[in-house]
Amino acid sequence: QVQLVESGGGLVQPGGSLRLSCVASGSIYVIYSMSWYRQVPGKQRELVAVHNTGGTAIPAGANYADSVKGRFTISRDNTHQVSLQMTNLNAEDTGVYYCNAALRGSEGVRTYWGQGTQVTVSS
Repeated sequence: QVQLVESGGGLVQPGGSLRLSCVASGSIYVIYSMSWYRQVPGKQRELVAVHNTGGTAIPAGANYADSVKGRFTISRDNTHQVSLQMTNLNAEDTGVYYCNAALRGSEGVRTYWGQGTQVTVSS
């Protein structure tokens, strides 16, 4: 069974920085992409950043939501770990951040979600 575990959330003042990490474990053959989403109460979960591994029809590299471009950086620390460096945070960045991985494992090709980590930007 595949598990994603996030860490690094917390309370930060406007203009501050946080780094989130996500580690995937379990019976994983190949990870096609790892992403970060966020959700606030009453709204749909939205994509923040995605890192594509490459080797498929989707080119390798990172893509970001317009609202975070220039402030957030997604990076693959190793084949099973992704980080999100967040800088110049503002109140609109508050929410629960979820890690997502699209992969092929012993259960076939599936997407998996972490349990989420809270990020609160407030003075």
